[in-house]
Amino acid sequence: MAVPKRRTSKSRKRLRRGHHSAAGPRTQACPRCGSPKLSHRVCDSCGYYRGKKQVEVEDV
Repeated sequence: MAVPKRRTSKSRKRLRRGHHSAAGPRTQACPRCGSPKLSHRVCDSCGYYRGKKQVEVEDV
């Protein structure tokens, strides 16, 4: 049975695990106003989803 000759150092272990981090949420531009939004969700800035007004948005 194969057994490591030396213990894996913390730096070598962390170098190997550098790609294990979680990716952030994917956003796309709203086709109506261009602001970033999550896919399959109502746009926060204009209130439209799939070309129809879904939510009334207050102007701040």
